[in-house]
Amino acid sequence: MADEQHGGVSAAEWWKQAVVYQIYPRSFKDANGDGLGDIPGVTKQMGYLEALGVDAIWLSPFYPSNLADGGYDVIDYRNVDPRLGMLEDFDEMVRAAHASGIKVIVDIVPNHTSDCHVMFQEALAAGPGSPERDRYIFRPGRGEAGELPPNDWQSSFGGPAWERVADGEWYLHLFAKEQPDLNWKNPEVHEEFKKTLRFWSDRGVDGFRVDVAHALVKDLESRPLDEFPADAVSAPLDTSGSNPLWDRPEVHQIYREWREVFNEYEPPRFAVGEAWVHPDHQYLYASPEELGQVFNFEFAKANWCAADFHRAIEEGLASAERSGSTTTWVMSNHDVVRHASRYGLPQVAARAHHQIATDWVLRDGASYIEDRAVGERRARAAILMELALPGSVYIYQGEELGLFEVADIPWDRLEDPQAVNTSGARQIKGRDGCRVPLPWCAGDLPEPASWNANFGDGATGTFGFADRTEGAPAPAAPHLPQPLWFEDFAVDREEADPASMLALYRGALQLRARELTATGDTGLTWLEDITPEAQADKVVAFGRPAASGGTILCVTNFGETAVPVPEGEVLLSSIPLENGVLPRDATVWVRA
Repeated sequence: MADEQHGGVSAAEWWKQAVVYQIYPRSFKDANGDGLGDIPGVTKQMGYLEALGVDAIWLSPFYPSNLADGGYDVIDYRNVDPRLGMLEDFDEMVRAAHASGIKVIVDIVPNHTSDCHVMFQEALAAGPGSPERDRYIFRPGRGEAGELPPNDWQSSFGGPAWERVADGEWYLHLFAKEQPDLNWKNPEVHEEFKKTLRFWSDRGVDGFRVDVAHALVKDLESRPLDEFPADAVSAPLDTSGSNPLWDRPEVHQIYREWREVFNEYEPPRFAVGEAWVHPDHQYLYASPEELGQVFNFEFAKANWCAADFHRAIEEGLASAERSGSTTTWVMSNHDVVRHASRYGLPQVAARAHHQIATDWVLRDGASYIEDRAVGERRARAAILMELALPGSVYIYQGEELGLFEVADIPWDRLEDPQAVNTSGARQIKGRDGCRVPLPWCAGDLPEPASWNANFGDGATGTFGFADRTEGAPAPAAPHLPQPLWFEDFAVDREEADPASMLALYRGALQLRARELTATGDTGLTWLEDITPEAQADKVVAFGRPAASGGTILCVTNFGETAVPVPEGEVLLSSIPLENGVLPRDATVWVRA
């Protein structure tokens, strides 16, 4: 029943305060030992996810793909990559998740397809001016023979945003050249994606994460192409809607169509948009008439200081109120440097801090010193602050283990297209450092070349095998190399340590579900006078009603000087407390 209540939230609105665990399938768990994570691997670890206490899992693309961009170059939107399993494996995973009380969200990639998608192959074969070619964005080139691209736009992954085909026309790709952009002014594209949404909804999927949700509609007609700003791809977005490529107002009609599809189901399917737009525009995508929720990336962009997080929280809550939805909180995902590492790097102004993180990955971690002790302490404080907030929390696989970025992956092992498409002094290693396969078991370490931390179970090459049988070949090396220091973060070790990051996550998630989300209340009260006036700008403190009575106060100290712990019952703290004070880089939950 759609109005069934669970923890103060109706079944139709389960997502409003959900904890969602992002799975990058190729790096989560390898069930057949071929070095690549797969769908049966997710099913095998459903007990781990249930014990963690998450409400839903979000799977990054698992569709057939040539992996030009980590699976975001989709060949077939209604199938499973045979290297990751079969549709039957997906169905079994959904059944296992639902049996564990876990919802399933899948990634939809509507801005572009793979260049091997049947529609793009038909477009190439049909030629200029054909209905098939109109499904994508093709244009003639400049120059005497059309030998120059239509304009000077550069793709987000480096290099020109246009690629020439055999008959001389050029197609637009805002990302890798293997990812041609779709023409969302073509009705056939609309119908194709509505069919895909119904396909997965019919298989029991509970919701969708929409990739680059703000990019679908382009304006390439209002002026000659070579008169558009050359930096349109990378220009900062405002609220004018004037950028020809991003955050066009016409995109919202697409999501109103999708909402009609979502509402065909009982309960209605959920969607969250990845829209890197101005904070004042986020609410448009999160409207109940459109997707329902949008990622609030201000947390992921925040420097480790009270002002940044206070502002990010206020903006997120204001946007949610404006949209009539709830906001989201996210510190890490498959596209950004892991936050335990970010917090351990020099903390400066937000934009400069982003550049430091980029340069740190760019230069193998040699440009700046990553203080892991500081990064871990701040990551522990950050998750308690995040989990105390109203709205949905998105956890990226491995953050519950306290994993740091792997910044020194050898260049010849990198998979991210940024490493291929950039060069010279500014060559970028890309996002592989946060996508290294998870360490499940430390055990007895063999030689480094063969260690895979029990990421892979066997080397049969087929699906359906649980554990390695005696005498079975060793698992293949993971698709991205795991450093030996991953041993210290293996699941089996952290499960045996009551002070581990994993133990903190499990305890905080249980307490959140029992005391905070169970009320159904999404309000928050700022506690401005909880600390001495001299420390006010160094503390983030707020209160929320507790299901068992009273108020839960969450206090995070960003300053160098310890602050008094509020009077009441200490429920949880990111580090052990002494003498009734909260030291720097620490968070406490107190029932008052």
